[in-house]
Amino acid sequence: MRFFLLLFITIPIVEMWVLIEVGSEIGALSTIFLVFLTAAIGLALLRQQGVNTLLRVNQRMEQGQLPAGEILEGVMLAVGGALLLTPGFITDAIGFACLLPFSRQLLVALLLRQGVVMASYGRNANFDASFRSSETLRASRARPGEQSGSVIEGEYERED
Repeated sequence: MRFFLLLFITIPIVEMWVLIEVGSEIGALSTIFLVFLTAAIGLALLRQQGVNTLLRVNQRMEQGQLPAGEILEGVMLAVGGALLLTPGFITDAIGFACLLPFSRQLLVALLLRQGVVMASYGRNANFDASFRSSETLRASRARPGEQSGSVIEGEYERED
């Protein structure tokens, strides 16, 4: 939590410093134009990449596969779009990294490998595999006294 608070305070200060430095080098109007240009390019890229990602999600769902990678890419697209609308060059660089297909797919693969999202990305993961089988459901709904194969009985004592 402290890390995010530190980022929330530090990033705007660094952004202002970079904007002032760039403005002193190329001029204030050129800097403002550059900020608007990156926002416009970012919105166009966001629209195009968002449609492509949505089409891939629909395609994977029609095949009965879990679109975990595509959903994570959608989240990254939303974050990237928000960062590109935020004035500043550092947030624009991070936003473009989230929007460009090669860097976004690299980041998604890294996040999935690190276990940030638990799913099988790029494999044939059917929706049924993520749910319990009907036998396991029946066993968990067994009445007391009934025998079920996957229930382990025990006692516990809570110590406060």
